[in-house]
Amino acid sequence: MARKDDYYNRAKQQGYRSRAAYKLKQLDDLENVISGHDTVVDLGAAPGGWLQVAAEKVGPQGTVIGVDLQRIKDLEDETLNERVETIRGDMTEEKTRDRVTDAAGGSVDVVVSDMAPNMSGEYSLDQARSLYLARQAFETALELLESGGNFVVKVFEGPDVDDLRADIDDEFQYVRATAPKASREESSEIYLIGKGRLTAPVREGDELEVEIVDVGSEGDGIASVDGYRLFVSDAEPGDVVDVRVEDVKPNFGFAQPLEE
Repeated sequence: MARKDDYYNRAKQQGYRSRAAYKLKQLDDLENVISGHDTVVDLGAAPGGWLQVAAEKVGPQGTVIGVDLQRIKDLEDETLNERVETIRGDMTEEKTRDRVTDAAGGSVDVVVSDMAPNMSGEYSLDQARSLYLARQAFETALELLESGGNFVVKVFEGPDVDDLRADIDDEFQYVRATAPKASREESSEIYLIGKGRLTAPVREGDELEVEIVDVGSEGDGIASVDGYRLFVSDAEPGDVVDVRVEDVKPNFGFAQPLEE
């Protein structure tokens, strides 16, 4: 039996609205994208296969917000449906983004996007449109995600995908490109997974002058940069030092003093 038939049949038997549900399952198994209690925004959510999986993953204390230009029918499982809110609209429009922000209560932990263009049959055109949608999803993720949040987006392989990956890498701790087993063998789609949204006011390689205001449990000095904690080795409270940022986490970073 062909693999595409296997996943199609599984979806029918297990009550998923699309075979694509298994893509999100496999991506989450790979990188632990969604956790219990999370608030997840699903872009291009119709017909709802990813909504079902996300609702299972977030648990009873989580929320899933599905956005699509098409109407999304309520989920058949009432328990899962209670965790889901759907919004019919265009995420490129400010009014739709405002509705999503209101539904999320201002806090989003994960943004996922399985959006794909209407296929023309001309690969270069379809790939360019796919990249445009992926960029739209990325911009939405930057606007919505909390520090440390995760991002998953589909894109067709081709020109400028490496540039998109590099841009995601600038904004997240870690980025991975992968093709889940549930993707059709002939498909050129890949998924970019960004883990750990960085909202720090500094980036690796930055050089700046800081004042040490405290000391950490490991003995490193602590500086504050716009409220962001930066651990500096070989520094004491009261020191004013020039440093280079070596590592950036969502809520804190590490720096080394510059040699004089």
